Formats: sequence, structure tokens, C-alpha cells
Amino acid sequence: MKINCLAIDDEPLALKQIGSYIERTPFLELVSLCSSAVEAMKYLVDDKIDLMFVDINMPDLSGMEFVQSLGKKPQVVFTTAYSEYAIQGFQVDALDYLLKPISYAVFLKSANKVKAWFELKNRPLDNQQASQDYLFVKSDYKLIRIMLSDISYIESSNEYITIHQTLEKPVTTLMRLKSMEEQLPEKLFMRVHRSFIVNLEKVKVIERNRIVFDAKTYIPIGDQYKEKFQQFVDKSFPV
Repeated sequence: MKINCLAIDDEPLALKQIGSYIERTPFLELVSLCSSAVEAMKYLVDDKIDLMFVDINMPDLSGMEFVQSLGKKPQVVFTTAYSEYAIQGFQVDALDYLLKPISYAVFLKSANKVKAWFELKNRPLDNQQASQDYLFVKSDYKLIRIMLSDISYIESSNEYITIHQTLEKPVTTLMRLKSMEEQLPEKLFMRVHRSFIVNLEKVKVIERNRIVFDAKTYIPIGDQYKEKFQQFVDKSFPV
């Protein structure tokens, strides 16, 4: 598998360095080096780009503004000298965020993470579903493995989500609920409210249009999700 890449940076030395790193990495293919976001746009039209290494702090059109302006966009790894942009990077679902100066060891670690993402995405569906019994999330500068079977429900608050588990403590991570929803198998998880996803296997009691997990936990069922959830209820709780 080859991952087609663009490198975008207005600093010539930084751009040359990222380009050399891409060329040294066997599973990455450098399509072009671009000194601005505007220059990069033509490659998104003419070529199949899988991944962009994008500097955030660029004149005219910043890397963040560029990525936010795109409709269907490649995966993104941000590069910058400013750590305060990290949260914004994850808000636009970047795969990673590299703080300059970037060593090849740090770059390769990020590239391997990207490779694992593409391998999972391109895995045949049956195999993917069979192997998807856990996920990794970032929390407090750590990667935490969470078993899908241990998730009770997932709650959204602003730009963060909290994963509530039956056997472990809740885990909070910077991520949009929609992004988490896309990672979860549809047969096991369902979004029932704009702020909640539930593990269907944990649904035992439904009362007054709410899912009851315990004496203190009631998950509301939003109007736009009622029909789909009712189909699940009719199938799972026949009268």
C-alpha cells in the first residue's frame, strides 16, 4: 500500500525536511511539495491525494483555514511550531499533530499511525467487523485501549466526549461525537440523542422515552432518533 502525500509549508527548509522524510518512508509516496495552501489546491483536483502534511501558520491562508475550507478532504497531519494549535487540530479530525522541530523518529511514529488508520479503513468489511472489539483514544497525553463490550454509553460536551464504562472509570477525550459514531459498529451502537450514543447490548430498561442505566443515569431519546430506536425496541423487546 502506498499513501499519496502532499507537504505544505511556507518555510523552504521545513518543507524540504518533511519532503525528505516522506521519501525515506517506504509506504509514503510524495506527490508534491507546496509552498502555500493555494498551490496545494490544484493537486486536490487533479491527483488522488490520501494525506497532507500541513503547516498551520502560513500567510494569506493558514493551514487550519485551508483544511476547514475543504469539503471532501484527504487525511491531515498538522505541523507547526506553536503548541496552542493542538486543540484546533483535533477539532478538524486531524490524524496527528507534530510540533516543530520534527525528528525523523517522531515523523515515522506518526506515519505508522497513519498507515494503521488506512489499513483499518481498507480492510474487507467482514474482517474489520470481526477484529473491531476495541478502540484507542487519547486522554491526558496517553493512548487508552477501551473494549467495545465495556462501553455503556458515550456522552458529548462541547468539543469533548466521555466514554462511560461498566468495568473501568470514564475516559474523556477531545473528539466530536460524530467522529466517534463513525468508528463504532452500527450493530452494537446507536446514537439516540445529539449528545449520546448507547451500547445497544446494555439497554435493559426504557421508561418515559428515556433509557435507564441506573438510578442516577437516564439517557433521553431525541426526536430525530426516535424512529430508528423504536425499530430496535420492536425487534429486541417484542410484546
